[in-house]
Amino acid sequence: MTDMITSAGWVVTGIEDRNKPTILENGAVLSRDGAIVATGSVDELLRLSPHATRRHYGDHVMLPGFVNAHHHVGMTPLQLGSPDHALELWFASRIPARKLDLYLDTLYSAFEMIASGITTVAHIHGWMSGGYEAIHGAATKVLDAYRTIGMRASYSYAVREQNRLVYEADEDFCARLPEPLAGRLATYLQSQVLSFDGYMKLFDQLTAENAGQGLTRIQLAPANLHWVTDESLVEMNARSLKHGVPMHMHLLETAYQKEYARRRTGKTAVRHLYDLGVLSPRMTLGHGVWLNQEDIEIAADTGTCVCHNCSSNFRLRSGVAPLNRFEAHGLNVGMGLDEAGINDDRDMLQEMRLVLRAHRVPGMDDAEVPSCGQVLRMATEGGAKTTAFGTEIGRLEPGRRMDAVLINWKTATYPFQDPDVPMLDALIQRAKQNAVDAVMVDGKVIYEEGRFTNIDRDAILEEIARHYAAPRTEEETARRQLGHDVFPHVKAFYNGYLDAEERVPFYAPSSSI
Repeated sequence: MTDMITSAGWVVTGIEDRNKPTILENGAVLSRDGAIVATGSVDELLRLSPHATRRHYGDHVMLPGFVNAHHHVGMTPLQLGSPDHALELWFASRIPARKLDLYLDTLYSAFEMIASGITTVAHIHGWMSGGYEAIHGAATKVLDAYRTIGMRASYSYAVREQNRLVYEADEDFCARLPEPLAGRLATYLQSQVLSFDGYMKLFDQLTAENAGQGLTRIQLAPANLHWVTDESLVEMNARSLKHGVPMHMHLLETAYQKEYARRRTGKTAVRHLYDLGVLSPRMTLGHGVWLNQEDIEIAADTGTCVCHNCSSNFRLRSGVAPLNRFEAHGLNVGMGLDEAGINDDRDMLQEMRLVLRAHRVPGMDDAEVPSCGQVLRMATEGGAKTTAFGTEIGRLEPGRRMDAVLINWKTATYPFQDPDVPMLDALIQRAKQNAVDAVMVDGKVIYEEGRFTNIDRDAILEEIARHYAAPRTEEETARRQLGHDVFPHVKAFYNGYLDAEERVPFYAPSSSI
């Protein structure tokens, strides 16, 4: 049994409401074998555990570890040659991406996440070719990477059964293409096919193999409405309930997805999911940019969560999610960096500031726009509730895991910060990655003063650089040509898919964007 008392100038144990953080000045956390036992002053905790090992960060603010509630890959699409097109074109532009060993790829983004204070990630995997064994092997490498670096991960392999490139059946889209492009694309799409039973076998196998692991959990992910059938949604919901695991589903990311749902179901995507009976606190809707008022009310009534991916929505022309309406209706909202943040990295401190600023609509009432406490709650407890770790993480309070980030107040605010600004407000608006001095998971320091304790970052980055220094393989060259050839046909498919009015969100004229 190992007791640890970690103290700091300020300890933010959690956010009680959007304007009320709980802060212990000169506070401390007592953890035992990675679980929080008590919080309070150092003297109080020493009375509970007089022989505890001590760590003191006198110039620091201790916060709950951040949760990136929506993540996919390591090397970013832009790094691999895909510019920030509109989402539907972006899928086609990613066909040429070069491959990297997924252990290395996962570590690459884990380095960036941890360095900004992220201790838990919801890793939504997908788009693999090669059949079941290849997919299982890839999933194992991703999970191994997180365990090696010491980061917590809630992993899912997203179910994609249909409409793999555009919002219609693969065979119908390919049939309108000229040969030999039609055959080349059909072969490529077929290489990604896995039966629904195969997806469920993978979930069961990964769940069994993950038994006893503390850092990794397995959950479910119906990829998006256009990618799955109604029958599969109902079956995954039943499995989610049976196994007690959450689901994470991209939904209404773009206006084109809104229109697809109307054509397929005659109603909104959220209403359709409600009618199928698959909405509950176990379901998280990723993006949710195009939810309307009724959709938001349905989500609130069912306890359905939303993950806000602000950078991604801006970069891929998806729109601005109605975050202020989510908050007004009491939705649990997490925060995700998706493929990468606004600067093509994974910086949660920067993402919180972006969310704070992006929804500051005109007006005088501060209750209408995000607060610093609100965005911190999204990046901690809100995101935690969307993962398979749930209430085990997200706050620094007894019974939860000791996942924390230590931010140097002096570094964050140098050379001056007027004390009339509340401490947390100043920290959220000013702290950058250089102020992140330590990151802890299960009470163990995995990052301190710019170095990772479990792995050599420089060696991994050099290995990645050597890999990409080699020329493209024959298979990569073929995919590069395929992506270039099919791109204009994908763009043509969406010409006329929407009229001008359908590109305008329902909330645009109001003050509640």
